[in-house]
Amino acid sequence: MSRYACIPASVALLCASVPALAASHVFLIQNSGWMEPFYTDPASPFKPLVAEIIMAATGPGDPMVLAAFNQSLPGAPSPRALLSLKVDPVPTRREVVKALAALEVAHKPGGTALADTDLNEAVGSAIGTALGGKPGLVWLVTNNRNSPNNDQATALRNRDFYQLIHRGDAISKALAFPLQMPVRGAQYRANGLMVYVFAVGAQGARELDALLLSGRLQRVITEPAARLKPLDRDTLRLVPRKVSDAPGVAFSMAPGGVLHADVDAGTRAPAAKIEWNLENTIYPYTIASATLAARSVLGGENRAIELASTQVSKLAPGKSAPLASTMQLPVTQLPGTWSLKAVTSAGSAYVLPGRIELQLSEQRLELSQDFRQRMATLFPGDPLPDIFTPPAQIKGSSAALPIEVRVHYGVGPLLAAIGAALALLGAAAWAMLAMARPRKAYVTVEDELRTMQARAGTVQPIYDKAGNKVAQLKTTLFGHQLIDLREGAQVRLGR
Repeated sequence: MSRYACIPASVALLCASVPALAASHVFLIQNSGWMEPFYTDPASPFKPLVAEIIMAATGPGDPMVLAAFNQSLPGAPSPRALLSLKVDPVPTRREVVKALAALEVAHKPGGTALADTDLNEAVGSAIGTALGGKPGLVWLVTNNRNSPNNDQATALRNRDFYQLIHRGDAISKALAFPLQMPVRGAQYRANGLMVYVFAVGAQGARELDALLLSGRLQRVITEPAARLKPLDRDTLRLVPRKVSDAPGVAFSMAPGGVLHADVDAGTRAPAAKIEWNLENTIYPYTIASATLAARSVLGGENRAIELASTQVSKLAPGKSAPLASTMQLPVTQLPGTWSLKAVTSAGSAYVLPGRIELQLSEQRLELSQDFRQRMATLFPGDPLPDIFTPPAQIKGSSAALPIEVRVHYGVGPLLAAIGAALALLGAAAWAMLAMARPRKAYVTVEDELRTMQARAGTVQPIYDKAGNKVAQLKTTLFGHQLIDLREGAQVRLGR
């Protein structure tokens, strides 16, 4: 076992001392009675698949716990930790494969009866003990059956599991992957397997989104993820299809799903009629019916978007419906051609960020028929798990499309500003030279012509032949003048 291991396999509860870092993982592997064919079929790909999921989901340095679970009984507690370590890909793979190889179907204490299952107990222990209530991801590998002996408490435990996932505050996002895996054991046979992943806390949801974006998990699990939670946001995607009646405005989608609205600087009333594709992104649910409303939030302005239709119905997952709209862009928030923002944005674009918000009210969701058929094929004879029933309190949802309004300004204002700045600099330089250069001034005092040297900004006294001060010579950039002229003095400028 790894030097990071903190508990032996015989300890029942999950390790509470695992560092609760971002992207902490807890892997819960069911080994109760109904799982018998997955363990005993010689051709079963079950354990290799679990190992690959673990390696795809984790990264170097991630703390993880691997545990088996069934139903806790006196003398046979559950979950039971198999490994607790920080991931180092090569040795971790060896330890995971070794731990899974030793895992067998569990029996009830003191007999040969196969163990029952409590999904709620397993996930609750993972959240409360292994993660200590801190962010992380809980993975659950199960055949979706709670009890091989039709325990009468099964329905109650199923309801508890439903409440934990849909109404509990701890789990922020939940996905399910129904997988085909036909296996035959000595007692049972099965066609499929379910892999759940539950994101704990907002940080856990971000880590799950990052994992899905990386594509690592999809290289192992090629089936689309069925969303269990949240069902009240990001249920639709807006994709612009056509723009008309928008002189001076052009729309385009940028990488990352940001809508660009490029506006010419001279456009005074930018508005556009936009035809969208409204796509259902909430697999496996069909939006049976909903009422639509939309608005734009740009530059501090909140404007309603006029929709050609406010109703959506029978929109299957992955399918799209046309939606026409008229949107007004925030004219008053766009800088004028001669504004400082326009001048500094010359040759590029002034960007005004915002978003388009779509609200669905009176929303009614239904499981798609394709998904129901797939579940019936993978789990024949089993009722559809309640966990796939949308909570009754979810009557609406929202979606947002980031938008950037980009105003393109020519270089004319910038060139004009540069020219004006150069003119001012030239004038200032001329003024400085003029101030520093001595200038001749001709002054006649009592019929005597005198030549004086004066710099701009100076004042010099003028004396008569007897040595009396009779005036002062003031020199500016624009010439000379006599000031403080003594009464009766014979002093004048010039010859």
